[in-house]
Amino acid sequence: MDLSVKIAGLKLKNPVITASGTFGSGREYSQLIDLNKLGAITVKGLSLNPWEGNPYPRATETSCGMLNSIGLQNKGVKDFIDNELPFLESFNTCVIANIVGKTVQEYIDVAKELSKTKKIDALELNISCPNIKEGGISFGSDSDSAARLTSAVKEKTDLPLIVKLTPNCADIAALAKSVELAGADAISLVNTFLGMAIDIDTAKPKLANIVGGLSGPAIKPIALRMVWQVCKEVDIDVIGMGGIANANDAAEFLMVGAKAVAVGTANFSDPQTTIDIIKGLKIILKSKEMTDIKELIGSFNAR
Repeated sequence: MDLSVKIAGLKLKNPVITASGTFGSGREYSQLIDLNKLGAITVKGLSLNPWEGNPYPRATETSCGMLNSIGLQNKGVKDFIDNELPFLESFNTCVIANIVGKTVQEYIDVAKELSKTKKIDALELNISCPNIKEGGISFGSDSDSAARLTSAVKEKTDLPLIVKLTPNCADIAALAKSVELAGADAISLVNTFLGMAIDIDTAKPKLANIVGGLSGPAIKPIALRMVWQVCKEVDIDVIGMGGIANANDAAEFLMVGAKAVAVGTANFSDPQTTIDIIKGLKIILKSKEMTDIKELIGSFNAR
């Protein structure tokens, strides 16, 4: 049974990827699951210099999901290259580096640093984080800004460039088309939806940042709809994400046209989720008398 797929020319052994920000740099999960079995690992967002992130509290559970306002805390790209990348080099799994910045030049500089390495297989341009007050969402919600940033980074790297889209925009399909025309090799979507929660006993917000990103099973139907819309609009490969917690969820995203899926919040509740999804996809293919995952991709029949 063939589960292999290609994303932006990059061959993955299966279509199951870890979503950025939910899997650290892989080391954190390496004693819980076999990283070699994953299609790819997307590491936590990397900035040019260390970012402290947002003040605490910055995560809270919700019905069927969670809100977070971590703010892309990380030690910076050089620390990752020196201390985390050597660990990942021991695994036979593709590594996608998620990159962030507050200016176009910062994005470019991070891309340049990572492009010098041998283990990074692709870059994921994070223009969609709702939890930072500069950059991120300001680039991601406007098609022209997103296109300019995509083009600027693409010019400075030979690595496949995946652009991660925000759902907090007026027209997700138009946004996707703009980054495709600007040179994106693939698109990933969706990131979290803006939300908030209140402690009724104190009348204060549960997040210090007041608003945060909603993720988990609650967003899956909306994310699926957006992935379907984008797959109809663009010709480049799409990675679907948003509330995927089992093989059936993953199959839905693949059926509407996504070439791969990324698992995020579910990793927190069950670190085995990605492995279970890989196993489950094989069972689904067998039930449909299919031998190749590519037979499932795009098989959605709207009539």
